[in-house]
Amino acid sequence: MGLLERLRAGEVLVCDGATGTELIARGLKAGECPESWCLSRPDTIEEIVKAYVQAGADIVQTNSFGGSSLKLAAYGLADQVTSLNTAAARLARTAMAQQGFVAASVGPTGVFVKGEGGQIPASDLYEIFKVQIIALAAGGADAICIETMWSIQEAEQAIRAAKDHTHLPVMCTFVFNSGRKGFRTAVGLTPEKAAQAALEAGADVVGANCGNGIDQMIEIARLMRLAAPSAPLLIQANAGLPTIENGVAVYGETPEYTASRAPDLISAGANIIGGCCGTTPQHIRALKLAAQTQKAH
Repeated sequence: MGLLERLRAGEVLVCDGATGTELIARGLKAGECPESWCLSRPDTIEEIVKAYVQAGADIVQTNSFGGSSLKLAAYGLADQVTSLNTAAARLARTAMAQQGFVAASVGPTGVFVKGEGGQIPASDLYEIFKVQIIALAAGGADAICIETMWSIQEAEQAIRAAKDHTHLPVMCTFVFNSGRKGFRTAVGLTPEKAAQAALEAGADVVGANCGNGIDQMIEIARLMRLAAPSAPLLIQANAGLPTIENGVAVYGETPEYTASRAPDLISAGANIIGGCCGTTPQHIRALKLAAQTQKAH
C-alpha cells in the first residue's frame, strides 16, 4: 500500500528524527557541508538512517536538506547537485530497504524573493528545485518533502517542480515562530494560510517542522487542521528549544516527554509525527510506541 493510501486509511505514520544533530554527534565540523557526507562518508549516512529504521520509523528522510545549487554554492559544490542528491536518496533507500518510505528532503534556498524583502523573482527558483528534485527521484525516493519553508512563493515553486517532473506524493512543511500575533513564518505567513496555499499549489501533505517543541506544535497542528480539514498533516517538532552549554546546543525534551504529548498531537490532527532538531532514534522509538495505540482524527 502506498504512502497516501495508508494515510487515507487512517493510519498514523511515524517519520524519523534529526539528521543535522546526528551528523554533528558523529564529527561534522562547523562550516562543513552536511550533504557532502553522502559521497565522502556514505556509511555514516546509512548508519543514521538505519538507526531510525530500527527505531520503527515508517518514513525516513534523505540527507539533502541543503542540496540545492544555491546552498551548495557556499561550499564550492554547486556542480555536484545531481551526484549528491542521487546519492542521498540511494543511501536512504538502501537503509530503509522495503520496510517503509523514503521522503526526499528539499529545504529552502536561503534567499528572500521579490515582495518579501529580496530581489530574486520567485520564478527563478523553479529550475533550481527542478534539478535537485529530479536527482532525488532518480535515487529512489518515494515522496518529495519540501520542508522548513517560510515563503509560500518559494514553496509554490518547489511544489510545482516536484509535480511537473515526478509522479511522487509531495509534502510541504513550514517553520513558524511564536510572537505577539501568534505563529508566523519569517515573512508573516500564518499556519492557516500556509496550509491552504500549499494545498492550492498541489501539495498532497502539509504541515510544520522545526522551530518549536511539541507543545507549540500541538497548537500549530490545530490551526492547520482547521484550515485543511481533510489533508494529511505532517508535524516534526524539535526536542524543545536549545540552550547552549559549553558551546554545544542541548535540547531538553526527553523521548518520554515527547511521547507523552504524542496523543494530543494526533488528536490535534497530525497524521504523520516525527522529530526535527535534537530528536534521536530514542525519540522516534518512543513516538512509535505512542502512535501504535492512536488513530488519526
